[in-house]
Amino acid sequence: MPSVLITGAAAGIGRAAAQRLARDGWRCVLVDRDGAALAATVAGLSGSEASRHQAVEMDLTDVAAIGTLAERTGPLDALVNNAGMSDRTNLPVVEQAGDDWRALLALNLDAPARLVDALSPRLVAGARVVNVASGAGLRAIPWRGAYSASKAGLIGLSRALARERPDLRVSVLCPGFVRTELVDRLIAAGRLDPARVTAKIPLGRMAEPEELAEAIRFLAGADGAVPSGLLLPVDGGSSVFGGSQGFAPATVAPVPSETLLCLRVVGDVSAKWSAVGQHGDGYAAVLDVSPLAAPGGNRLAAVHEAARRFAREHTSQASLTLVLPADAGEDWRHAGDLAAARMLVATLACEWGARALRVNALSVARAEPEALAPLLRFMAGAGAQYLTGQVLPVA
Repeated sequence: MPSVLITGAAAGIGRAAAQRLARDGWRCVLVDRDGAALAATVAGLSGSEASRHQAVEMDLTDVAAIGTLAERTGPLDALVNNAGMSDRTNLPVVEQAGDDWRALLALNLDAPARLVDALSPRLVAGARVVNVASGAGLRAIPWRGAYSASKAGLIGLSRALARERPDLRVSVLCPGFVRTELVDRLIAAGRLDPARVTAKIPLGRMAEPEELAEAIRFLAGADGAVPSGLLLPVDGGSSVFGGSQGFAPATVAPVPSETLLCLRVVGDVSAKWSAVGQHGDGYAAVLDVSPLAAPGGNRLAAVHEAARRFAREHTSQASLTLVLPADAGEDWRHAGDLAAARMLVATLACEWGARALRVNALSVARAEPEALAPLLRFMAGAGAQYLTGQVLPVA
């Protein structure tokens, strides 16, 4: 039975992740400072052996308390650093100082590092560390104090940890706007206008916590299928949007995340990628590898043609996943074409979002279909319906 420790597990994304992993048979060690809500979460976890789960009430800004965690848990296959807080003062950065500032940094940035150090004796070889950052770490959100800075710091910390600890599989998840209790409080306080928020999201809606739980489930359980150091923005495309025209609210509802994947492979001139496909009825998806085989200087044209082909066959609720070459060793004369192809992925995501059509790409240094299959299927499938516009590099 695999085991996971999840922080910030009493509510929101952490609670949804615990519920999802428990349904898959994981033993969950849940950590939060809200003891009552944490106990309710543990009591509500599915499975006939509910007693296998453990609740640990703890303030993660308390350095000494973190140091005791290894004594309170057994071996861990995964650590999900999800706990975090936002600034509620609505003050400019230069007017902030004191305990609130320090507490935010202690929880959002310092605690994940301390947890890895404290729990290292319990992390099994190849354990997955999933650090939950935020889209605020990719672009600044003003009047939220050190929030954006702390989440950018967590992204940098995660990448450095991946380099420093090859015995671990480290990933960093960057959610966009998710209808958690925290977001609901910001809306109620008048600090967040949901209409203005969704106008900046190509998919035209906020995510539900369960959608981020699907991403955590994949990252925590995928073992070697996730390249260490992977940054995964699950944000409805908001991180790739740079226009001034707002998006209309979504009119196409997501399908259930457990919907089977129907993945068709096209453009496979090498006959290496066909085994990645999955046939049958379900969530419609296309894996197009034609840009990988296109000669240098023709990748933009290949992505454009793949998009046109996909759009002729799908009008709503489907995904297109592309495979692009990495730019290592690329002739400088072709580098602009490859960069343009990546930006076209983002542009397509913005134009297609209203119809729940998604597009993403992997940028690969080597063609390894078998190794990449789990990641490609996750990106293409119904469990990743809030993932769009991303080009993920795979070394």
